Amino acid sequence: MRESIVVDALSKRFVLRHNRAETLKSRFVGLFYKRYRERREEFWALRDVSLAVERGETFGIVGRNGSGKSTLLKIIAGIFAPTSGAVRLSPGAKVGTMIELGVGFNGELTGIENIFLNASLHGLRQDEIHRMLPQVAAFSELDNFLDTPVKNYSSGMHMRLAFAILAQMSPEILLIDEILAVGDASFQAKCMDRLTKLKKAGGTIVFVSHSQEAVEKFCDRVCVLERGRSIYIGNTRQGLARYNELIEEKPLLPQ
Repeated sequence: MRESIVVDALSKRFVLRHNRAETLKSRFVGLFYKRYRERREEFWALRDVSLAVERGETFGIVGRNGSGKSTLLKIIAGIFAPTSGAVRLSPGAKVGTMIELGVGFNGELTGIENIFLNASLHGLRQDEIHRMLPQVAAFSELDNFLDTPVKNYSSGMHMRLAFAILAQMSPEILLIDEILAVGDASFQAKCMDRLTKLKKAGGTIVFVSHSQEAVEKFCDRVCVLERGRSIYIGNTRQGLARYNELIEEKPLLPQ
């Protein structure tokens, strides 16, 4: 299998609940007043999306807010299950994810305790985690805060710690969702340098971002999503041109 990731006819449906009746009183009121009754609505975040990402490729996913970018990445990561279709990854590939700040962290635990927790979730042994601790501390530049509960961390500090852990694990597949927009410019540059090294080592990266500069500089190809459908897959510059055409159109409306 030359492809690291294959997405085959993927669709994802959510059920939105409006006027959700949380109490017996609200349900009783709904019996007499229609406007207070619970109403359910289907929302298709993705519809029949197919794509393939080759080994060693950096693949961008762009689209307006609500187009399905994060949903697609979460299904690839295994966080969401698809309604239909399938995702296939390289057998045995180590997958690293940076999709939501704080995911995989316990706010009551210290930074060091969360390093052990997060790394163990990715399959590392205790002795391996002990050996990587100095590198994680140095890369994150959080030496003075690693004995502090992460609930006291800023969003930038969360990102630093999460990326520092992934940087030491060198996953074969790395999924990133807009996370690098958090933090100062110098650390973002440091992260991009690490991603470049991962790419040169043959790692596969799927990169969701609104930063066209980063996408153009870093991605080999892009997928443009609109209303949950893939409307373009191919050359990065041409894909960004198509994305800009969408931005100039009317705002994205509910499907």
